[in-house]
Amino acid sequence: MTTHAPQSAHTVTLPGSLDEAVAALAAMPAAVPVAGGTDLMAAVNSGLLRPAALVGLGRISEIRGWQYQDGHALLGAGLTHARIGRPDFAALIPGLAAAARAAGPPQIRNAGTLGGNIVTSAPTGDTRPVLAALEATLVIAGPGGARREIPVSHLLAGVEMLLPGELIGYVRVPLLHAPQTFLKATGRTGPGRATASVAIVLNPARREIRCAVGAVAPMPLRPLEAERWVASLIDWDGERGLAPEACAAFGEYAAAACIPDPPQPEDGGEPVTLPPAALHLRRTVAALARRALGRALA
Repeated sequence: MTTHAPQSAHTVTLPGSLDEAVAALAAMPAAVPVAGGTDLMAAVNSGLLRPAALVGLGRISEIRGWQYQDGHALLGAGLTHARIGRPDFAALIPGLAAAARAAGPPQIRNAGTLGGNIVTSAPTGDTRPVLAALEATLVIAGPGGARREIPVSHLLAGVEMLLPGELIGYVRVPLLHAPQTFLKATGRTGPGRATASVAIVLNPARREIRCAVGAVAPMPLRPLEAERWVASLIDWDGERGLAPEACAAFGEYAAAACIPDPPQPEDGGEPVTLPPAALHLRRTVAALARRALGRALA
């Protein structure tokens, strides 16, 4: 896997169940769990990480599938991006499938997992804004067979963290049976890390539009006022269409909420403006939000 791995990890444990993996992590506090390893092994190869032990999750079949449960989909944290991107899954949760297909080249999609994309420190994880817009819930496995649930937004925002010996076992996603879109911008042509991304989820039952913006901050951002404003313009009992000007205004509203203007001096001095890079990023978010909303309502 890497030329540095033999000198880095002195112990490799390969549990066969989620509870065995939790027990291994509890017995070895310095151990690092690894599934796809797309971020972990890059850190090892670059010399940024030297784990004393590894707990491999690749043999845990219970977290590599998904099932229906009370109007929700219970997704195993070991689901790969390649599996999530397949047509049968896209019919179920199209926004998450679109994000998984955009996650990178085939070798990354075949190895990278849903759980790894959530817990990695990289804010550019493509599934993160979709899960935030879906208001998904994480099922956390702990020592002694314990299970607890937390909103995915709490973990991404650092409000609640994984405790020692805990792992994400499953992700519970509501099945809304409504349009969902995901778009992202990268710094180059073809698959790559996002410079900005936007997920749009419609919830007709609650007459809601949910938007989450990724990659511009350490966690996905929800422009709540922009969501409420644009939802109030939609004829939910009709065709749900919006004029292009309304979609454009929503994009500007959402972008300004996520990348606000800097505070102005109180002494009447020279106005402070965003630097060019931030202005460009705001325009990118506005364009993505406008297009994502237009596609969701089309």
